[in-house]
Amino acid sequence: MSETATTAAGGAAPKVSNVSEAIIRIAGNSQDGIQAIGGFLARLAGRSEQEVMTFMTIPSTISGGPSIFQVRIGSGEVLSSGDEADVLLCFYQHSYEDHVSSLKKGGIVLYDSDHVEPKAEWQQTYHHLGVPISGLTVEAIGGTAKDKGKNIFSLGLIAKMFDLNLPKLEKLIGERFTGKDPSILNNALAAFHAGYGHSLGSVLEVFKFVDSQKKDHPQIVMNGNEALGFGLIAAGVRFGAGYPITPWSDIMELLRRELPKYGGTFVQTEDEIAAISMAIGASYAGRVAVTGSSGPGISLKTEALGWAVMAEMPLVIVDVQRGGPSTGMPTNVEQSDLNIAVFGGHGDSPRVVIAPANVEDCFYMAIEAVNIARKYSVPVIILSDQGIASRIEAFEEPNLEKVCQDISPDFTPVADHKPYDLAPVDGVTRHVAPGTRIASGKYPVVTGLEHDELGHPTGSPKLHAQMSAKRRKKLQALGAALPLPQIYGPAEGNILLVGWGSTEGPIKEAAARARAAGDSVSSLHIRHVNPMPNGLENIFAGFNHVFVVEMNDEGIYGYGQLASLLRARYCDPKIRGINKVDGLNWKVKDILSRANDAVATGLRKM
Repeated sequence: MSETATTAAGGAAPKVSNVSEAIIRIAGNSQDGIQAIGGFLARLAGRSEQEVMTFMTIPSTISGGPSIFQVRIGSGEVLSSGDEADVLLCFYQHSYEDHVSSLKKGGIVLYDSDHVEPKAEWQQTYHHLGVPISGLTVEAIGGTAKDKGKNIFSLGLIAKMFDLNLPKLEKLIGERFTGKDPSILNNALAAFHAGYGHSLGSVLEVFKFVDSQKKDHPQIVMNGNEALGFGLIAAGVRFGAGYPITPWSDIMELLRRELPKYGGTFVQTEDEIAAISMAIGASYAGRVAVTGSSGPGISLKTEALGWAVMAEMPLVIVDVQRGGPSTGMPTNVEQSDLNIAVFGGHGDSPRVVIAPANVEDCFYMAIEAVNIARKYSVPVIILSDQGIASRIEAFEEPNLEKVCQDISPDFTPVADHKPYDLAPVDGVTRHVAPGTRIASGKYPVVTGLEHDELGHPTGSPKLHAQMSAKRRKKLQALGAALPLPQIYGPAEGNILLVGWGSTEGPIKEAAARARAAGDSVSSLHIRHVNPMPNGLENIFAGFNHVFVVEMNDEGIYGYGQLASLLRARYCDPKIRGINKVDGLNWKVKDILSRANDAVATGLRKM
């Protein structure tokens, strides 16, 4: 917590400390509803004009197990979920022992004294506050409820500790239980008020957030999966098909629930192959459709994806990455699907790959993906990851009147039409919707076979070479049109940290922290992975070291997946990888430590 002012209260009342930010880690079991506590805190921050970012881990087994939820709330810019927590709320002995080391020295351990026995050696390092949370919850809402409301009771304790807005929290709790039996809401509010009314003792401070930087527009709060789903709807998508898999399933369920409100449909198919095939069919009908999955499902979709590339069919495919290979670590974060997204499938099958950098980006890049697919008649893969999918952030409410679009098919008659016309230098052609009248009477076909300009199958070596070049040139044209990403920090220096996907915040914070310490460090985030924008080599030329920070393995030759792409394109030996595959998000301090080690290693080799 960044303390800006402290005032002592008279008598036994705790002193009140003004803070600009706080990092709260909640540790327990997945059955305890700790994600609900974090969600309430995150959404309260968004409605209070504060910045917020969260991080969570959940077990991959149906029976549940240890889980955490970390939320960082700030009155200024928040770029990551934070390295070390200010407050640890723990429900069990294993929660305490496994996570007390995540606290800053002098941090507060708020623990359930019914289940946790503090250790003497840690009581010297951290402030301990024991509350019989389970017992008091039963007392507050009745024995029949046991301790199932202890998460809401604990939310009350945190609300009291941080002097949070009581009416707004009550409203959030009411919204959470809307539509359920009124007794459930009554019990939840009883547990919350019991926690809020419990004395924290005179030894602790009460923390109060300083006034946040006022926003010009209202904020909304959601996670990355929600942002992607609503972005697709805003983009005009009205058909989707998919098969359940973590962590894509939340997008599927959102689209299944929301698309009918806008005249659309989402179909849960019997398998992944059927899902992408149905989406391709819907796109052929004249309106871009969506399908999605995670790594294992993307593997199954690759044959049909190749068909869509050959047929030059506009299509959006969402890949919410998780730990792999195979079923891997279903609930952990990883960025190891880049290679399959760019290269997956047989033959030369170029497709567009883009990667949102944060939750807000998920909304707008969903719209961008639809527009690229339509303009270039090409499949577009959106590479999200579990880190963004479950992360909650607050961002400025989109101007829906401006961003929402209608992509209904245009059936205006045309004189003639060649969906694979070789005349355009950039290779860009588009399909007309089936049913469009073509005056010449020459109606095209689509096929997975190589074809002529009207889509008729051909075995011509010349046409195969021309059509392969056409499919390639479309992506080259897109790459030439893409803007260069902005450099965070000076345009020249010693170290440039490069990232993609959910690593943006920690990398930017690492660069800022390094510069504050007097080091020459900047950062760059690549959102368009395939094709990349032209001119990145000019940016790299301004730095002595270019480190690509990724959450994937360093590979046989010592470079991660994006680093390998960059080295292949630019043949620049100073591009090196900083990689990890532990299933957790990057910490700022680890990025800086690894970068410093890499610089030292490079200097020793000179």
